Amino acid sequence: MEKKTLAEYTEYRSESFTKKILFKQGDNVVFMLHFMPGQALPAHKHPGADVYILVTEGSGEMTVDEAVVKVSKSEVVRVEGGELFAYTNTGSEPSSLYVVLTKIPDERYTQEV
Repeated sequence: MEKKTLAEYTEYRSESFTKKILFKQGDNVVFMLHFMPGQALPAHKHPGADVYILVTEGSGEMTVDEAVVKVSKSEVVRVEGGELFAYTNTGSEPSSLYVVLTKIPDERYTQEV
């Protein structure tokens, strides 16, 4: 068993969003994404993977393919790997996403930024 505290993986930067890896096991990775107001995750896909996203702090907009959905704390979204996904913190406070990525399509997805 491994136990971690989300606060240990929380870091906001004024110049860009951050990504902090919590767990990496086999073809799965769990990480946190942190955004200051106005920061965005560019549109991208996770071919062959499934993505589960929990908003743990703040609010924003997720774009999945062409659909734009407002999300806020405690909401969960599932994105299929072939769907084009993006996120923008449209709120006035920092936002954080807890992400579970199954069947990692490429090792680049397991790197912190």
